[in-house]
Amino acid sequence: MENMTFEAAIAYTETLRVQKDLEASQLKSEVEALVKTSNGARGFFVSFLTGTWELADNPSPAIIQALQAEPIAIAELLVKNLAMSTAMALTHQRNGKTEQAHDSELVAKRTAMLIKKVDLPEVRTISAQMLNSAISNDGEYADFFQKWGYDAEQKQAISNVLSCSNC
Repeated sequence: MENMTFEAAIAYTETLRVQKDLEASQLKSEVEALVKTSNGARGFFVSFLTGTWELADNPSPAIIQALQAEPIAIAELLVKNLAMSTAMALTHQRNGKTEQAHDSELVAKRTAMLIKKVDLPEVRTISAQMLNSAISNDGEYADFFQKWGYDAEQKQAISNVLSCSNC
């Protein structure tokens, strides 16, 4: 899985989702291997957080353990997914796109739950850094906010969700 593309990681995660006879240990091993690489982790989260996988709303111990095994690979992705889906929900609401707003809110809810369940110091550190940048417009993630053009209301929503991501 080392040279897996982002698209292939999404597709692979989908194959895991539809397997009915997957043992917990095998699921843990497969997810762990996926999230070892940037493309694998990004693809996994896209499929897992946006799809119809029952485990996304109630992650199994195997999923949590697989994510905990790769804290460096997943920490920033989790925090960025939470921030971006929160901001997008607000954007969709403003544009009257109720279904897309709901989808973004679902991704934010699932991500916040994963953040709590994985309970990693790396995630807490990045959350604190991003929260600081959202409030001060400076620091480690100031470029992230500038790149995506988040306005004051979006930054406030992101600050609110980051303040409570480990509640």
